[in-house]
Amino acid sequence: AALLPRPARALTDRLYCGRRVCYEVLGVSRQASKAEIARAYRQLARQYHPDRYRGEPAGGEGSGAQAAHEKFLLIAAAYETLKDEETRKDYDYMLDHPEEYYRHYYHYYSRRLAPKVDVTIVILVTVCAISVFQFFSWWSSYNEAINYLASVPKYRIQATEIARQQGLLNKTKEKGKNRRSKEEIREEEEEIIKDIIKNKIDIKGGYQKPKIYDILLFQILLAPFYWCKYVVWYCWWIYCFTIKGQEYGVEEKLYIIRRYMKMSQSQFDSLEDHQKETFLERQLWIRENYEVYKREQEEELKKKMAMDPRWKRYRRWMKNEGPGRLTFIDD
Repeated sequence: AALLPRPARALTDRLYCGRRVCYEVLGVSRQASKAEIARAYRQLARQYHPDRYRGEPAGGEGSGAQAAHEKFLLIAAAYETLKDEETRKDYDYMLDHPEEYYRHYYHYYSRRLAPKVDVTIVILVTVCAISVFQFFSWWSSYNEAINYLASVPKYRIQATEIARQQGLLNKTKEKGKNRRSKEEIREEEEEIIKDIIKNKIDIKGGYQKPKIYDILLFQILLAPFYWCKYVVWYCWWIYCFTIKGQEYGVEEKLYIIRRYMKMSQSQFDSLEDHQKETFLERQLWIRENYEVYKREQEEELKKKMAMDPRWKRYRRWMKNEGPGRLTFIDD
């Protein structure tokens, strides 16, 4: 029923000026200019504005003021329709083509419900807000990693030894008038150890030192550059190793291994150096060697899980009780 053709009528109650023609409401012709339309609107607005209307009630108390208010709303709707070139063009098209009923509804409500704020500004503000939150969140994670490493004896002893060699800890112990309390000395020593850990230890992975170029805003702005860089690198790879048949270097071998392992760059960088050396020694950039290594890792994982007491308890529970049965056993 909704797809049946509507009767050809140009004026409807819910579009523009309803059953009235907007030009007739303002008392202008269809050829009137924007200045003439604005002049007619100002004259009628001064006459029918609720704050200026002084007419006498025609039928009962307040009926004249109510009629003037409705008349003013109609005048305002007519002016809003005709003052904009695009809206006026849609309205003239509706008057000339009354049979295109659904098209008139679509154009009217698409303009009425369109966002008043530019979508580009909204997207830009959203990206900036996400970038700021992302940057401070990374700094928080990085400081947590530094605090944790400062509490680990291995790194704390190394940092303390480096600070003593550089004479940084001796500066904290002053005598005479500049002598400070033990608490102040301890706090300063703690900051010195943390600074040494920041400068001497390369933290990789999700807790690495934040870089402003890694936030979302700069990633979007630099996306064309990264894309062009990737295309150039890919063409170089094809030319060197596919066409010319050159031998892989260390970086190229590690890249192929990382791709086989389906690890991100940060995840691969967080691995220990001896692990990467093992990958190179076993020539895992060759697909057959990697498949053998993968099966060995899976078998080793199965053995560890078989020997794990928690995994044994889980398998025993799945065999005897199952997930669909409610029990009160502690383990």
